[in-house]
Amino acid sequence: MNEEIEILPELEESEDFSNLGLSEEVLRAVLEKGYEKPSPVQAQAIPLVLKGRDIIAASQTGTGKTAAFALPILTLLKQNGPLRCLILEPTRELAQQVEKAFHVYGKYTDLKTTLLHGGVGYGKQCDDLKQGVDIVVATPGRLLDHLGRRTLSLEQVNFLVLDEADRMLDMGFMPDVRRIIGQCAKKRRRSMLFSATLVPEIESVAAWVLHNPFRIAIGGGTATAETVTHAIYPVDERQKFDLLVAILKEIDYRSVIIFCRTKNGADIIARWLENTDHKTAILHSDRSQKERDKAMEGFKSGKVEILVATDIVSRGIDIMEVSHVINYDIPQHREDYVHRIGRTGRMNNEGDAVTLFTASDQDFLKNIEKFIGQKIERIKLDDFDYKWTPILEEVKPQPKRRNRGFSGAISMNLGRKRR
Repeated sequence: MNEEIEILPELEESEDFSNLGLSEEVLRAVLEKGYEKPSPVQAQAIPLVLKGRDIIAASQTGTGKTAAFALPILTLLKQNGPLRCLILEPTRELAQQVEKAFHVYGKYTDLKTTLLHGGVGYGKQCDDLKQGVDIVVATPGRLLDHLGRRTLSLEQVNFLVLDEADRMLDMGFMPDVRRIIGQCAKKRRRSMLFSATLVPEIESVAAWVLHNPFRIAIGGGTATAETVTHAIYPVDERQKFDLLVAILKEIDYRSVIIFCRTKNGADIIARWLENTDHKTAILHSDRSQKERDKAMEGFKSGKVEILVATDIVSRGIDIMEVSHVINYDIPQHREDYVHRIGRTGRMNNEGDAVTLFTASDQDFLKNIEKFIGQKIERIKLDDFDYKWTPILEEVKPQPKRRNRGFSGAISMNLGRKRR
């Protein structure tokens, strides 16, 4: 990157989608979905992409980043041709979600999109590529497999999107990404990098992927949504599960994601919850693709109210009706806290984030609070039989708060009634 990144100010009000320069076919699909005003990241990114600029965009999770690149790309591609657009995603679930979005937004075009990820056979993927596609949404590993098999070529790709770039870094995908980009078209390529958080490593990635990009930062690249209420529940390690069950009894939830640090931990917590008559689904990378799809389908449909997962679900997964996120294990990386709680409070909906906190978590919590720029309130649950632990001595009785619709015994308003 030879020139300084240009930074756009945050917009106070968004234009209508009809004023952004989208094609008639794409605009028709957008309006059919009931969307009228773009989110700030969409209002800033769409015109820039349509003008052919590279961008690096950081925005709070749940603010519509997928549409920010999908809509202008569909507009610019216009009609069938060779493979010209590549979107890289860190997980299968994200890739599936983005591919579905391209089908929805491009339903009135004749553009063809296909999905390449592991955990499934090559048959349909190879058939799609043989018939010809305009857009590929892929995870790095499976895409490299196809490149090795020579079932596709990236030589005419002139739209490249690195989505959830910070997760790509966390998962160690950058060497694979470099190999992939090395096979993309060098000239006139328009590249976009999207992330929920901006960490220093992202800037180094942008330096070799993007050319003279605009930088869009909504909420500073680290902020959490204002619609989310945070709470820390200190507890002795030996009582964590008992407190989790007590909290689930007290809060008025529609759907809950419980995050665990390890795959084995997620399996154990899900099994214990099933034994306490809570219907759960499990999602982590050791589950088969069929099991992962079934878990997501059950949770999104409402058949399952509790999803126990690792951080595989913390990035970008769009489930609008998640009322609560519970960190059974506090995240070790501060950015992961932002991503986890971003599964609730999406698109200006209200949500609640609960974190169980033990004495060994002090440093993790300190880093998280510094990163998000706020101290999170410590709470003791009424009528729970706490055993003594030093961190509980710091938790003072909470004053009565105004009733926001929940008539329970919990000392913080985590159980807001939902409409």
